[in-house]
Amino acid sequence: TFCGNQEFGSLSKQIDWYKDHIKQQKEEIQSLKESFEQASEKLQRCEKLLRRKPISRNDENIPTIYLITPTHTRLEQKAELTRLSHTLRHVKNLHWIVIEDCDKKTNLVTNFLANCGVTYTHLYAETPAQVKLKSNDPNWLKPRGVLQRNAGLTWLRKNLNPESDKGVVYFADDDNTYDLDLFEEMRYTKKVSVWPVGLVGALRYEKRPFAMDMAGFAVNLKLIHDHPEALFSNTVPRGYQESTILKKMSLTLEDLEPKANNCKKILVWHTRTEKTKTKNEDKMKKKIGSGSDPNMEV
Repeated sequence: TFCGNQEFGSLSKQIDWYKDHIKQQKEEIQSLKESFEQASEKLQRCEKLLRRKPISRNDENIPTIYLITPTHTRLEQKAELTRLSHTLRHVKNLHWIVIEDCDKKTNLVTNFLANCGVTYTHLYAETPAQVKLKSNDPNWLKPRGVLQRNAGLTWLRKNLNPESDKGVVYFADDDNTYDLDLFEEMRYTKKVSVWPVGLVGALRYEKRPFAMDMAGFAVNLKLIHDHPEALFSNTVPRGYQESTILKKMSLTLEDLEPKANNCKKILVWHTRTEKTKTKNEDKMKKKIGSGSDPNMEV
């Protein structure tokens, strides 16, 4: 009764207009919030990529280290690849060749390498069942990583130019521990550089033509090209993989280049991770009806 019909109608329209205006503003605010969240997520992804940008950028003044790493599916695989990649990210001019022991590339390794921050090549080569270690076999029973290392060597020979691509090749298992100084020691290898490996073997010294471990030598890339027949083998006696491939490259003891303070310093260690025990998974299944989520990547 305070307002006339005309005034009331006008005021009602204004209220409706303000309501619509407020609604539009709320929708715009919500849209801005969504845009902000999307931009924030994009920024985080960019920052992550920047943090993981390979440190091993190309530098024409120094040779490249080509690191050949066999790997196989196991509970500890991602943890060990992660540990190794954090070391490799600090090494300049490094190309990591990772070869899976399987019939195709796995999602775990594919996704890991895409975000590892190291320049890499991803390959696969499956070990035949008759020469593959079973889960309960001791790790010394059969040769390991043979076909995977050969796949890495084949890739080098097919994809690099022996005239223009200079570098050194090193066989780095994913369960070892490496001092950063080791990579600079090997970088200027003329033929084959050597050094001792810590925590290896059960002998006072190794009884083979070249008394060294797989982690204890690096070879100049030119030798890999000059000797295409030089490959590892599943048929050589235990402990003779290193000796066999070096002999195939026509190398002698006189060709060895001692590194690591004339082989008096340890810069690489065999630190095999203890095999994970999952006996509590069965207990969980009995107690609550299910174990841990199998889709959770470990």
